[in-house]
Amino acid sequence: MAYTKSHYLEPLAEIFPTIGRATTEIINLQSVLNLPKGTEHFLSDIHGEYEAFSHVLRNGSGAVRKKIDDVFGHTLGTNEKIALASLIYYPKERMELIKDTESDMENWYRVSLYRLIEVCKVLSSKYTREKLRRALPRDYAYVIEELITEKPEVLDKKAYYDSIVDTIIEIGCAENFIVTLSRLIQHLVIDHLHIIGDIYDRGSGSHFIMDRLCSYHSLDIQWGNHDVVWMGAASGQTACIAAVVRNSLLCGNYDTLEDGYGISLMPLARFALEVYSEDPCSQFKIRGKAKERSAEVGLAMRMHKAIAVIQFKLDGQLEEEYPEFGMEDRRLLHKMDLKKGTVEIDGREYELLDRNFPTIDPENPYELTEGEKAVIKKLQSAFVHCEKLQRHIQLLLKKGGLYKIYNGNLLYHGCVPMNEDGSFREVSVGGKKYKGRMLYDVLESYVRKAFVSLSDKEKKFGRDIMWFLWNGPDSPLFGRSKMANFERYFVKEEETHREVKNPYYSFMDDTEAAERILKEFGLESDNSHIINGHVPVHQKEGESPVKCGGKLLVIDGGFSKQYRSVTGIAGYTLIYNSYGLMLTAHEPFESKEKAVSDCSDIVSRRVAVEHTARRISIGDTDEGARIKMRIADLKSLIDAYRKGIIQEHDD
Repeated sequence: MAYTKSHYLEPLAEIFPTIGRATTEIINLQSVLNLPKGTEHFLSDIHGEYEAFSHVLRNGSGAVRKKIDDVFGHTLGTNEKIALASLIYYPKERMELIKDTESDMENWYRVSLYRLIEVCKVLSSKYTREKLRRALPRDYAYVIEELITEKPEVLDKKAYYDSIVDTIIEIGCAENFIVTLSRLIQHLVIDHLHIIGDIYDRGSGSHFIMDRLCSYHSLDIQWGNHDVVWMGAASGQTACIAAVVRNSLLCGNYDTLEDGYGISLMPLARFALEVYSEDPCSQFKIRGKAKERSAEVGLAMRMHKAIAVIQFKLDGQLEEEYPEFGMEDRRLLHKMDLKKGTVEIDGREYELLDRNFPTIDPENPYELTEGEKAVIKKLQSAFVHCEKLQRHIQLLLKKGGLYKIYNGNLLYHGCVPMNEDGSFREVSVGGKKYKGRMLYDVLESYVRKAFVSLSDKEKKFGRDIMWFLWNGPDSPLFGRSKMANFERYFVKEEETHREVKNPYYSFMDDTEAAERILKEFGLESDNSHIINGHVPVHQKEGESPVKCGGKLLVIDGGFSKQYRSVTGIAGYTLIYNSYGLMLTAHEPFESKEKAVSDCSDIVSRRVAVEHTARRISIGDTDEGARIKMRIADLKSLIDAYRKGIIQEHDD
């Protein structure tokens, strides 16, 4: 036993070679446990809306403005607080405007620096000196630490700080310091960021969002179905590639592909012009592009139809290959009678709105033509070899997963598949059946295998699992009976467009169901919650984002412009700090230009607050549990030193 303990503690002894060093570390760690927990920020279903996303990160869902109120109270007027908040959000842009109207910039620099320093002092008080230093930019770390750290040994503090600020202004570094302090405030106000899925599609700024996340200081990502389909496309899965391109054309955001990732759609454009030159493709409208030049829109509509037909063929091949996915009813190409102009769906015949399918062979409707094969092959090569896209997908793999358990809360994008009676639904994956947490775990393992397995067979199945996660009826990310794209394009009758939600969604106001899910994932605390995205909350119709007696919080409120007409808002965000949970509803973000020029902010209002009985400390968190384990190990090391099992030594 002594040997085992010695063997285990020897690496720790290399870091803490004496009883004194180990004791000091225990005292430091013990003090950290008593600090307030850091602020967690939850965002969901961003869908490419980069400007709104960027602003919410900058203002911390109102946390920056609240901190300004806490620091200055009634000593600053409302307009001054608004101006200071805007400076923190957009320091460079605001200063360019200020210089056009301010006659005494030196005094403005001085006042702004002092105000930013005061905000930084308050924010930094909840962090350890070591953590604060990691957040400081290297160039100005020493000076900023001097400015925001209380120095009891300095008798004339005002003169001390005045001399530093005066020197900053005198040597022409005021603007750099204002930018640096503003970014530090944005960093300190949010300790950790959670993205609850669906970064991609609909809006045109998904690649900008991913760039921003690549440099964010602390985050995790729960994959949404719109993220997983991009992951599948990046792995070379052809049905996922077709889905990504079709979505991009449908939403008119193909700039993300061409400008953001350098993926050329020219092969598809040439093919579409060749095959559908005389076809108006009227069923394949492009959202938001009606006012653009008709020639461009006409080409996009032809490309849209071309890739949609390719997608239906590729989907049909997979639906036949994997009967366990339960998607046989999605194979509709062979049920079309092109002579009659009809299609059979669920045993009933419907008239087709479009009858021109020159690339579909009625005898073998799911086989790609040579032209379609050439298009998809070129697109596949572009996706697989796009360095920027691959870097973004690696971030999703490194920081992401299908679910996350964090500080007693369960985070996932979609649903836990259920049966009508509320029991967890068994889903067949690779010939075995899984449900609940095990289903999540096995699906995530296959996604990762698509990128890292040495087995070609496992890699292929992993790629195809991403396609299943995108649109499978039992996918925990999709959670609907079908994705009715075919029907929406080609059938007028709206009953065929209906996508039935998984029974999970009928239990969203059932507290016992939420508790069963939490227990399934190992959480049984009264303070645990499910944080859910994916399905927009129709606040306009009186729906509440707080479900199951507060056990479940749905934070998809409509970041995407597409949903605002039904949600009535522009997204929910959730803040979890040392005082509890705060759910906030946001009005639409006008523009960065308006935010800079008019100091406008996103109008936000708290829709739910859950205060804790006592302030939550780091000792109550997952980080606190790790620190306590470290303290226990250090105590064992000290005991080993005192018993002579391990010898103290010099550094």
